[in-house]
Amino acid sequence: MIEKKSFNNSIPISVSLRPTLEAENIGPQFTHNKKRLLRIAGMAVIIAISISFVAKFLMYLIYFITDVSFYGKFSISYISPADNTLGLWVIIVPAIGGVIVGLMALYGSKAIRGHGIPEAMEQILTNQSKIKPTITYLKPISSAIAIGSGGPFGAEGPIIATGGALGSALGQVASVSHNERKILLAAGATAGMAAIFGTPIAGIFLAVELLLFEFSPRSMIPVALACITGAAGHHFLFGAGPVFPVGHEIAVPSNTALFVYSILGIVMGFISVFTTKRVYLIEDTFEKLPVHWMWWPAIGGLIVGIVGYFAPRTLGVGYDNITDVLSGSLPMKVVFGLCIFKFISWSIALGSGTSGGTLAPLFTIGGAAGVLLGSGILYFFPFSGITLSLAALVAMSAMFAGASRALLTSIIFALEATGQSNALLPLLAGCIGSYVVSFFLMKNTIMTEKITRRGVKTPDSYEPDILETISVKQVMTENGLMLGEDNTIGEVREWLEKEKDYNSNYFIIVNDENEFKGIISSSNLFSNHHTTERLVGTLIKRNNVSIGVDNTLRGAVELMAKENIDLLPVTSKENNIIGILSYKDIISAYKSDIDNYVEKRPSISLKRNGLKILVKGNKLINAISGWGKNK
Repeated sequence: MIEKKSFNNSIPISVSLRPTLEAENIGPQFTHNKKRLLRIAGMAVIIAISISFVAKFLMYLIYFITDVSFYGKFSISYISPADNTLGLWVIIVPAIGGVIVGLMALYGSKAIRGHGIPEAMEQILTNQSKIKPTITYLKPISSAIAIGSGGPFGAEGPIIATGGALGSALGQVASVSHNERKILLAAGATAGMAAIFGTPIAGIFLAVELLLFEFSPRSMIPVALACITGAAGHHFLFGAGPVFPVGHEIAVPSNTALFVYSILGIVMGFISVFTTKRVYLIEDTFEKLPVHWMWWPAIGGLIVGIVGYFAPRTLGVGYDNITDVLSGSLPMKVVFGLCIFKFISWSIALGSGTSGGTLAPLFTIGGAAGVLLGSGILYFFPFSGITLSLAALVAMSAMFAGASRALLTSIIFALEATGQSNALLPLLAGCIGSYVVSFFLMKNTIMTEKITRRGVKTPDSYEPDILETISVKQVMTENGLMLGEDNTIGEVREWLEKEKDYNSNYFIIVNDENEFKGIISSSNLFSNHHTTERLVGTLIKRNNVSIGVDNTLRGAVELMAKENIDLLPVTSKENNIIGILSYKDIISAYKSDIDNYVEKRPSISLKRNGLKILVKGNKLINAISGWGKNK
């Protein structure tokens, strides 16, 4: 019951009011302007169109630098660096590329170092999604030099970073909020991935799992449109069809094969953990070198060149390696070399801080490991029913799922990149197995370890906001206090000093007609600047705000934060004050949610009038107590 204190006639009263902020206009699900959403979506599409052409330019630039570095000709046609005839001279080519990248990082921007996604995550979490605009051209150029000179990276990492930088740059020029800038960054990054691989759905899930950390219409609509546009750009600029064609249709696996793929996924989970830890161990080793960090990419490039001399297929982007592994066209000796030497080359190059991506190397290493493990399984268990192509596909996806813990992205990417729908269940089994192993054995992932070391906490769960699931009606206080605006400050102070249970920082003010006038703070009420004869109604300086009974606590918190108050009057549909909501009520709701995870007790007791289990020796004796006694 809401009580009005007039000090002439103190009675419980239901007050009619005219709220200035309607209940249905509060809360993120209602306040978000649909026209604003369309504008952000339109900007995301423009970014996606732009990044599609940037992706094509990046690939041409990589091809050009590859042709110049390994074949001495000016061309943009793709020729694998594995076919070079440089002999021992091939060792210094990646080192020269490393020197150039180091100089670009030193005199351009240190942010070009790394593989793109962690850097984008850090800017989202710590810098309001603000990336230096110079990254939009420094990142693709430095990556093209690193990859074109033999760096064992994929083009997807740089283009993801470039797309994110382009989205962030547009978000810094335009008048947008921090959250909208984050959406534009994610849209640009995932559109870049879709433009390279033609995988729009995987791009959407990548945004959710690694960039946005949310799943809401205001973020999904722009990101989805950007990814679709990027995929259209892939089909227009790179060609239709899956980017990694297997060459034959994968048959539906048997239950026995599904079990084996699950075990394979678990094994790949251990391999992904080992891979992640080794990458950062190498990075730590570079940190201890007594040379300036500018020279680290050159040192890493020198090792890449040495490995490339003995295993030429480890050089460059290597998308054709993934296709060959999946199709089963490579000899086991070459597959073994890809698995071991690609890992050595890539991990050292990445640890040196050069510019490149992680997706393609992880897929290559994982796919090669899957072929090796699958061959062993077929040798000892020929009845298992697995195939080497599907084993490679499951292993490469499980590798990425374990290393990044982007579970859904890993599964959907494999399906879209190969067009093999029959692989869904094996992918699901293998990726979940790898994900579970990674979750229990590794605190951080290959995407988050670097920024975690810098003190940046990355979200690891996508639970519903408790404030969104609880209505104001569920937690409001039905007993409260209202003050008449015609009472003097002296009268109110005298009454409050006598009130034993008084405990409020704000008070609701009404007039003689019981209309809601506003809210005043206790600090203002007890200020020494006011005379005791002054009416409390003259102290009102705040907007007349209230919250609807059916609104969510999220809307209430937003309103409290906007108005800088910790108490709100609650109104019914008939605009009558029926309660008060304070910050203490909201904290209690949080405590109740925490108790749902902490308290462990049975909902149904089996001790009284139910099933009792008596243990005697090694036997379990079921006794029925209380049931049926009244029959």
